[in-house]
Amino acid sequence: MVTDPQRDAPWVMRTYSGHSTARASNELYRTNLAKGQTGLSIAFDLPTQTGYDPDAPEAAGEVGKVGVPVAHLGHMKELLEGIPVENMNTSMTINATAAWLLALYVGHAQDRGVDPALLSGTTQNDIVKEYLSRGTYIFPPGPSLRLTVDTIAYAVRHAPKWNPINVCSYHLQEAGSTPVQEIAYALATAIGVLDGVRASGKIEESELPAVVGRISFFVNAGVRFVEETCKMRAFDRLWDRVCRERYGVEDPKLRRFRYGVQVNSLGLTEQQPENNVQRIVLESLGVTLSKSARARALQLPAWNEALGLPRPWDQQWSLRMQQVLAFESDLLEYDDIFEGSVVIEAKTAELAEAASVELADVEELGGAFEAIDELKRRLVRSQAERVQRIESGQQKVVGVNCFTETAPSPLLGDGEFDNVLRVDHHVEAEQIEEVARWRADRNAAAVRAALDELRRVANDDGPSGNIMEATIALAHAGGTTGEWAGALREVFGEFRAPTGVSGGVGRRGNDLAPVILRTKALAESTGGPPRLLVAKPGLDGHSNGAEQIAVAARDAGFEVIYQGIRLTPAQIVAAALDEDVDIVGLSILSGSHMELVPDVLDRLRAAGSTAAVVVGGIIPPEDAELLIGKGVASVYTPKDYSFDRIMEDLVSLAERQRAATPG
Repeated sequence: MVTDPQRDAPWVMRTYSGHSTARASNELYRTNLAKGQTGLSIAFDLPTQTGYDPDAPEAAGEVGKVGVPVAHLGHMKELLEGIPVENMNTSMTINATAAWLLALYVGHAQDRGVDPALLSGTTQNDIVKEYLSRGTYIFPPGPSLRLTVDTIAYAVRHAPKWNPINVCSYHLQEAGSTPVQEIAYALATAIGVLDGVRASGKIEESELPAVVGRISFFVNAGVRFVEETCKMRAFDRLWDRVCRERYGVEDPKLRRFRYGVQVNSLGLTEQQPENNVQRIVLESLGVTLSKSARARALQLPAWNEALGLPRPWDQQWSLRMQQVLAFESDLLEYDDIFEGSVVIEAKTAELAEAASVELADVEELGGAFEAIDELKRRLVRSQAERVQRIESGQQKVVGVNCFTETAPSPLLGDGEFDNVLRVDHHVEAEQIEEVARWRADRNAAAVRAALDELRRVANDDGPSGNIMEATIALAHAGGTTGEWAGALREVFGEFRAPTGVSGGVGRRGNDLAPVILRTKALAESTGGPPRLLVAKPGLDGHSNGAEQIAVAARDAGFEVIYQGIRLTPAQIVAAALDEDVDIVGLSILSGSHMELVPDVLDRLRAAGSTAAVVVGGIIPPEDAELLIGKGVASVYTPKDYSFDRIMEDLVSLAERQRAATPG
């Protein structure tokens, strides 16, 4: 392709993808690269993200569902077969196990004779937002920061083109944050990490500017693209100030706000999903129009992500959107088109000032790592306010709460729900057999020695104790994801993040007045309020929906039991029995509903519980019918945006339950 020397170079173009197996994902990556994609963005499955091998009990039903399973160096080699890593810019969405996946990536490069200094890309590695929104954390904040610091210290010396952390405000917006909160909390996280690196003694003071220069960000772009443009300009302005004033970075290139984007998935709708196309295009403008604050990498979701896993054709469509914008439009031929705009400057200054105030408040709380509980409460509150605006019609969503009349969409197929990709149910069994063969064929003594060294270094938090070197050695020895995480679980322990539900309670009284009257009457006639257990089985950590149901149910007069994410079916049933609940509400967005929901149902009935079961998540219509056939009372999907109506359904269900089991 001939390039115009007067045009700016386009951003790195990616699609976020990976599923089933390393081999299947490699085929997808090579196909996408052949279509003009210029970088990789790897989605890992939930067991990989949370430190489990495919044969771990915790991984049941989750293998290969929302990403690719990578349990060992052999998988990484399959994943990247035929792709020259020395010439590729690779983004890996991985956090709690980021050090391990980077070690596998480095190990693969070394086996190919590639110097790690040539590697270019990013490990997301932002654990704070996992505690606040996404849920794929493993270890407590202190040890998690240690892992991030060690990854940064290793990368700045051995892989200087690699971004060892991608401070990720994307999921904060998905969890309901305002633009001000998104800016402030992301900057607070970056400050917490950089302060941790500086205090660790693992780099020289002279190396700090280079560390600052490798901090990248991953942000969200919503449909209010004027505000999003100003948000990015404010981000750029404040990050420059932090770099200069807090860390003394003089080189403007090292102070540059370097960020990648995935545009908003929260706003994609199941209703009239064809509207998602224009949403995605508008959202991409917010991070490309302003040259001085333009994204360096961009990945767009597919139009049907609110329905299920996109097919290759759907991802191609999103890639073509980027290519039309970059190569057909004249966007890249001009300097910043917003320079001198009174409107843009005023909004940018407003956001920057408000974010500075919010950032100062977080600093007064001790910083991002210390203020996790409070920040979580604030995000749940902001999300509750957003949901209420949509329910009331104050915030318009076309096809959802306005302009709902529609002709049938030809994009939705022939009614057999053939418009999303389905992962073959045999994949999990095949991956379990494969990892068993891998363990049988390796040098077991070498793996044990490498694990012992990993534990030793993990216990040494001094300047000389860097976990990355021991992790790379374990990768070469043939260790697995579960073994790496298991060894560190022994040293660091595990963590249960706050739910933040109390922050959003007490805001729906008027809207839910009829339901409240019914729950009060039920409490008076039966001796107590209806009891609802909200539970998230499996490894899915996207808890926004579950949290908002818990908030609404408490406001409606239910006694709500919500214990957070990543519960086993056995734990859920035990809680249902202990609390003698009327209803068990299961929330699953990872595609594992057909495995996990029947498991919970069977265990409940075997234990003698008659509690009703309802399910919420991204669930295809035919799957919903199958679940109802197995005994589920109701299934809710993203199209069921009215929490008032859901509460009416639940209180009716509770009334029937109490009538059927008097006393």
